[in-house]
Amino acid sequence: MGWSIPIFRVAGIQLRIHVTFLLLIAWLAFGYYAQGGSVAAASRVIFVLLLFLCVVLHEFGHAFAAKAFGINTPDITLLPIGGVARLERMPEEPLQELVIAVAGPMVNVVIALGLFVAGGSQAFFNPSTIEGGSLVAQLMTINILLLLFNLLPAFPMDGGRVLRALLATRMTYARATQVAALIGQGFAFAFGFIGLLFNPFLIFIALFVYIGASQEAALAQMKDVSRRFPVSSAMVREFRTLAASATLDEAVDALLATSQHDFPVVDDTGNVAGLLTRHDLIPALRKSDPSLRVGDVMRRDIPTVTTGTRFEDAFRIMQECNCPAVPVLDRMKRLVGLLTPENVTELMMVHSAMPRRRAT
Repeated sequence: MGWSIPIFRVAGIQLRIHVTFLLLIAWLAFGYYAQGGSVAAASRVIFVLLLFLCVVLHEFGHAFAAKAFGINTPDITLLPIGGVARLERMPEEPLQELVIAVAGPMVNVVIALGLFVAGGSQAFFNPSTIEGGSLVAQLMTINILLLLFNLLPAFPMDGGRVLRALLATRMTYARATQVAALIGQGFAFAFGFIGLLFNPFLIFIALFVYIGASQEAALAQMKDVSRRFPVSSAMVREFRTLAASATLDEAVDALLATSQHDFPVVDDTGNVAGLLTRHDLIPALRKSDPSLRVGDVMRRDIPTVTTGTRFEDAFRIMQECNCPAVPVLDRMKRLVGLLTPENVTELMMVHSAMPRRRAT
């Protein structure tokens, strides 16, 4: 995720903090300092940091549950609205998604129980202690509220994923996602209406829920469409390649002369040696080293797919390697195409338009 700062790595998972989260801490510190001085500011900032520690542990709950099913989590990013655990791929079975979705809230249950034992019993279902109670009592109350909020059956909260997993046991994954997304959008409209009457902050939550539900529905539709076609049906057939020995100036010329952002790099025998992305090219240019060649800055860990690979499998490979593009080979192992995320979107758009076109 852009504008995020890596902090440390735990169990192979990179923890990142988004710049906006640091701005939130600075804003809170300034606000509380203006109201009550340095002691009040420090205490509230410590409370917010402990709160987001609970959020991080919540996300690690998802990550460790996914790991049990062979799904890795490259990173977790801490945002002002919570945490985001980026899974390499979504689980295939409804039961797997159910376990992964429930694992996060269960972490909050454990934390809340621990705080209850540690002296937070006064905060049990008593939100008024958020402002006036002890630190333990406040964290106890917040974890209960986080648990209840996350279990709402609306994307992108965990409750929406639990609902989809349960629905997917009786209907297709795509249909289950559509139903769960509609319910999530219904919650968004409810939050927005209540926010207009009572609390404007709920309008922000409504937008967050609505966008999350729409994205989940689009992703499920994309996955459903991708199961029906091979890679050859949507790959880019006209593209430029670069030689590993080419200069960076030649790469810049190719970047400016075409609409491509990523270029397959081939060796002297014509085999795929790697991929040069615009993201890697620009920092290399800042070094102003004339001896650098494309082969020095290209990505070498790029997987390839064949023309007969199912679109669904190719899309999963792109997610797992976080690749901006994947070279496509024919049966003779020759480079014949390039698959990009835009291809997935375009295929979905064409597929969605075809029934309406036939009806006219």
